[in-house]
Amino acid sequence: MSFRIYNTLTRRLEEFTPIEPGRVGVYVCGPTVYGHAHLGHAKSYVSFDVLVRYLRYLGNQVTYVQNITDVGHLTDDADEGEDKIDRQARREHKHPMAIAEYYTRSYFEDMDALACVRPDISPRASGHIPEQIELVQTLLDKGFAYEVNGSVYFDVMRFAEYGKLSGRSLDDMQAGARVEVNPEKRHPADFALWKRAEPNHIMQWNSPWGRGYPGWHLECSVMSMKYLGATIDIHGGGIENQFPHHECEIAQSEAANGVPFVRYWVHNNMVTVDGQKMGKSLNNFITLKQLFREGHPLLSRTYDPLAVRQLILQSHYRSPIDFSDAALAAAQSGYDRITKAVVSLRRQENAAPEGEASPDIDAELGQLQARFEEAMNDDLNTSVALSVVFELVKLAGRVLEDGSATAGTLRAVDTTFGRLGGDVLGLVRDMYPEVGRGEEALLDHLLQLMIDQRAEARRRKDFAAADAIRDQLASFGIVLEDKPGGLTTWRRA
Repeated sequence: MSFRIYNTLTRRLEEFTPIEPGRVGVYVCGPTVYGHAHLGHAKSYVSFDVLVRYLRYLGNQVTYVQNITDVGHLTDDADEGEDKIDRQARREHKHPMAIAEYYTRSYFEDMDALACVRPDISPRASGHIPEQIELVQTLLDKGFAYEVNGSVYFDVMRFAEYGKLSGRSLDDMQAGARVEVNPEKRHPADFALWKRAEPNHIMQWNSPWGRGYPGWHLECSVMSMKYLGATIDIHGGGIENQFPHHECEIAQSEAANGVPFVRYWVHNNMVTVDGQKMGKSLNNFITLKQLFREGHPLLSRTYDPLAVRQLILQSHYRSPIDFSDAALAAAQSGYDRITKAVVSLRRQENAAPEGEASPDIDAELGQLQARFEEAMNDDLNTSVALSVVFELVKLAGRVLEDGSATAGTLRAVDTTFGRLGGDVLGLVRDMYPEVGRGEEALLDHLLQLMIDQRAEARRRKDFAAADAIRDQLASFGIVLEDKPGGLTTWRRA
């Protein structure tokens, strides 16, 4: 079965065929770096990380481009409002580039924790201003854009296919337009390619139309075309970017080049928290740093980043996912089962007698791998693929109970874990500190088990049991410290 993926542009599952056999160009809209990454970022970038990993698993050479938006993304996600980074810079009394640098580092720190592979190229919008000015001029020269008072807008009436990605018509856009339409625009749906900068706007550059800054939509077209060509294989992003961002990318790119911009459009769905849309006003906005280390009032504890990754993979990338403390706890338990199986395999492998892998085990592993690939070939069905990994956990348990299993058999199961659960799903690590690190690792593990038991007792309001665990640990010189947000740490007295 060949790899099939859902193409938002055609609204159907399609067999994936790259422009050049064996080579795939993937562009994914990256973050606007004005705050710490949150659950929505985790859903999106884990989803596309698995896509890139699986394309490579299939033997393709993938060039993965994911931009950093550090200018031009306005607060209404279109052409009005403040620049998001400029606004955050004023709040923190820092230069906008200092804001962008700080939150870019924070973003990659969180993505590394989630085991997302780094993009091959991470271009910044502010580093591609000359190319953006050049594209604006091309669109002006071809009659697809017009300049008004130092701002340049794309004329959607000149591009007959505007709306083909989102399914919206210009008549619908006209009828649904707000009363306060920008008087500079010929049509309410016209979008900014270049914006005139007010004197107090820090992020601005010289252009043929005066000092200004690029439009958000323009940036992604320029950076994707610069590194992947006029037509690219796959363009990904969140479903919330389908309109207007991706629709505008198509219009300006195809108007400038006269060729299709993207062959396969791929969109991931959004997240909710305890059944509600995530938002700061609802007090359910959870950053990844809160989830991994700092704690949050809605969570009873912090969670391993790869447990969060597992929760995301339990749902399809095109389906919404609901984050809750109970769902995260279940995912943590499942992830711990996978980790325990792999660590146990590797430990026993070191002590097992040498020998070839069992033919029966090899055959079973082949069947599991085939089922895994069948699921992934079906539009990245990670929930089914993950169930195959848990069948590997059961197989590992049987092999480990057999005291006569050879090192070859144990190695074969471990290798399959690494290929499927590691190389593709990103849940199995190459190295675990529990293997060969000695008593300190064992102490860490046992103490975390006791901390989890105490947290469970407190959830049941069995405070006597919780206090008993704390007191028992204290008698051995271990002090528990409860942090804000439900996080508990330990230290030696």
